[in-house]
Amino acid sequence: MTTEATDDTPLWLFADQLGPAVHGGEHAHREVLLIEATSALRRRRYHRQKLHLVLSALRHADADLGDRATLMAADTYTDALERYGRPVLVHEPTSHAAEEFVQKLRKTGLVADILPTPTFALSKSDFAAWAGQRTKFRMEDFYRDQRRRFDVLMDGSEPVGGRWNYDSENRESPPKKQKTLGTPKPYQPCEDDIDARVRADLDRMGIDTVGNDGPRLFAVTHTEAQRALTRFLEHRLADFGRYEDAIMGADWSMAHSLLSVPLNLGVLHPLEAVHAAEKTYREGRAPLPAVEGFIRQILGWREYMWHLYWHFGCDYEHNNSLNAHRQLPDWWADLDADAVDAECLRSALQGVRDRGWTHHIQRLMVLGNFALHRGYDPAELTEWFAAVYVDGFRWVMPTNVIGMSQHADGGKLATKPYASGGAYINKMSDHCGDCAYDPKKRLGDDACPFAAGYWTFVHRNEDLLAKNNRTQRAVSSMHRLKDLDAVLEQEAARDQF
Repeated sequence: MTTEATDDTPLWLFADQLGPAVHGGEHAHREVLLIEATSALRRRRYHRQKLHLVLSALRHADADLGDRATLMAADTYTDALERYGRPVLVHEPTSHAAEEFVQKLRKTGLVADILPTPTFALSKSDFAAWAGQRTKFRMEDFYRDQRRRFDVLMDGSEPVGGRWNYDSENRESPPKKQKTLGTPKPYQPCEDDIDARVRADLDRMGIDTVGNDGPRLFAVTHTEAQRALTRFLEHRLADFGRYEDAIMGADWSMAHSLLSVPLNLGVLHPLEAVHAAEKTYREGRAPLPAVEGFIRQILGWREYMWHLYWHFGCDYEHNNSLNAHRQLPDWWADLDADAVDAECLRSALQGVRDRGWTHHIQRLMVLGNFALHRGYDPAELTEWFAAVYVDGFRWVMPTNVIGMSQHADGGKLATKPYASGGAYINKMSDHCGDCAYDPKKRLGDDACPFAAGYWTFVHRNEDLLAKNNRTQRAVSSMHRLKDLDAVLEQEAARDQF
């Protein structure tokens, strides 16, 4: 049984489709249905603040849309749609599981039609044309095509400044002799009665969550997202680029934009952020390396991850080319930062515990790097990242974790594993000076778990690394270590980090 959409068919919005790009424009006349499904909230052990953000976003959308909107609470989406009693339109959802579910609803007649996703810059069909018959993918190729396609930071057919990226200028270590960058604080929304009711309802529901509750730190409406974007562009963007890969223990947000949540909720469109950043550069209010780095994160990497999630398909999440099968330890899964002595790892887990968020280098080069060393199961790790990070929607994590962080896809996405020892963390953070472990030591009671763990990773994956031109040197260096056997024995028995 199927039904056909008409001009007055209501529009059903998922919780990550809440912006004007979805319910405005040609759909601005339609009634809107919003659903709080408690079964979805209980599906995984989510971070408490993640559930707060999702419910706050849904309820703020209901308030902002006024008489257009109907917000329904139910055990399941199907229950709510059946009670609503009218077929609905819906845009393509953002995960394989949700897509399969919506297709089933289409066959029952509860969904009248499924529309293309409007919350990304590039359409799926355009990406398919770009991908063609490729079996290996380079983000830089995709990013340059995006710049040309959307005419961003271009002077005619050439990139502004004569270069496509400014990575070399955007890799500075944190400034010495200071605890923070000194950058003005990011925008923080003011909690309101809606947030108070969300907090009370989550308490009443008794849902099993992880992490601490805390003040809402991220924008959940288009108005808030615009304020957060403006604050970033006017006061923080200038410092963003040069320190985007640095970590400071007392400065959790550094100069990052904190826009991943509103982007992934769909309340801020990527091109809105990109064009505003370019305007800031054109008006001389921010340096080109900083602006280019920010634009690359959104128009390049974010779009790339979205499209590869769909291009690689649902089986991609089962990739495990490095045969990593260790379960996440309880202290990791429970965000027990106090059980950890390594300052970089403790600080990253504390950030996830207290805010459900850390910036990308802590994700990749601390948490991801540690998991790679220890051989944690990539599928379990992907689930963990998706559940505990407030911006970790289902499409975000597979390519980021399985492809980028854990190199579990056999090199489809990245040409080498992102593995490093303690020296990298010592260079790019201020953690090591206050740490119980010495980043220069791989053996002994104060041996750095990253300095030692790196060699366990190289040893475990020697055959693969020896065949890769970019990692052959690591294997040669390992064979020159006179204490390798002792390091391997030490790390095999190690249960304290």
